[in-house]
Amino acid sequence: MIKLTNKKLIVGLEIGTTKVTVLIGEKIKNGEIKFLGIGNCPSQGIDKGNIHDLESMVQCIKKSVHQAEKMSNRKINSINLSFSNKYIQYKNEIGMVSINTGEVNKEDIKNVINTAKSVRINDKCHILHVIPQEYIIDEQKGIKNPLGLSGIRMQAKVHLITSYYNIEKNIIKAVKKCNLHVNKVIFSGLASSQAILTEEEKQLGVCMLDIGGGTIDLLIYIDGSLQHSQVIPYAGNIITKDISYAFSISMSDAEYLKIKYGCASSFLQENLKKIEIKKSTNNKSQTFNQEKLIEVIELRCLELLEIINKKILKLQKQFKKNNSKYHFNGGIVITGGVSKTKFFIDCAERVFQMKVRIGSVKNITGLQYDINQPEYSTVIGLLNFYNKKYTLENNFIYREKNWFNIIKNFFKF
Repeated sequence: MIKLTNKKLIVGLEIGTTKVTVLIGEKIKNGEIKFLGIGNCPSQGIDKGNIHDLESMVQCIKKSVHQAEKMSNRKINSINLSFSNKYIQYKNEIGMVSINTGEVNKEDIKNVINTAKSVRINDKCHILHVIPQEYIIDEQKGIKNPLGLSGIRMQAKVHLITSYYNIEKNIIKAVKKCNLHVNKVIFSGLASSQAILTEEEKQLGVCMLDIGGGTIDLLIYIDGSLQHSQVIPYAGNIITKDISYAFSISMSDAEYLKIKYGCASSFLQENLKKIEIKKSTNNKSQTFNQEKLIEVIELRCLELLEIINKKILKLQKQFKKNNSKYHFNGGIVITGGVSKTKFFIDCAERVFQMKVRIGSVKNITGLQYDINQPEYSTVIGLLNFYNKKYTLENNFIYREKNWFNIIKNFFKF
């Protein structure tokens, strides 16, 4: 029997193209979180963030919730929700107010943020996140926390992330059909960046890529602030589709070949061999050439990375034109399931010509269920948002918090 508890449960629900994941934690002393359970289900009824079969999506969520509840022996009723789709967009805006008392108070900060986000956006969209980048008081720039400082006039530079209201509404509807309340809706890329990026990397300048099954979330931090966020509607599934087409096999068989025998560089792979598997469609054996498999994967990985690189170079050019910092001295951090492809980092370094690392949550040991993997970055990041504050419109205002303090004792039983 699942135990009911009065203790504060923190629950993350990630709805992705390839999987639906639920992670349950419990808030303990000093704001720390203890891991309790996890549930996974292959996604159905959704593609690239768009639900096309509501009931299938509901069943996926229910299965993941049931698994997590069974492992944790806890009953959940509310969650933090993450999603990503190609309609996620951003704006960098500026607001300005007078400091009436000569010293910045909480009301001044609230007013300048409200002014900055009072911009016209697409009628189909709404503001999902309002993330302050810096405050300027009179001529003093680069202020992260203006509270209590003296001045006459204050500006706020903010990063706005918007989403299509109806797409978000459908995903929330699927969650509510599972008798769950949605506490917060969080852009998946933002959740991932909270889990895997260090404050030093954000300060130096870093580009994070969360490469999932249906989309790539691209975020750029410079001087500690989020400067750019974008969703690219291409990702790991197109690699699987290429394998399926090249070898005339099902998507499930193609995914199996990709994970077990594939890699992203033919130059580094040795001892290539013939591969024999039983096809899931008719249970007949079929032999494959590993060299051809790697060639298919490598070409598609290079194409994906080149698409990303062109976007990054274009953004850096824009930053430079605006007299803003544009170097990524913290390099590029890649997470998501595709990043686990053998030699993917070597492939990425060839394309980006800078240092690249795999991003996953560190210092998590002794797990019965290994979630210290890049594909779980988003759902782990969701648990970092339990104590974040909202504006009156339920738009998230960013507050820096040390992630490693959050996960201290995270997975102790």
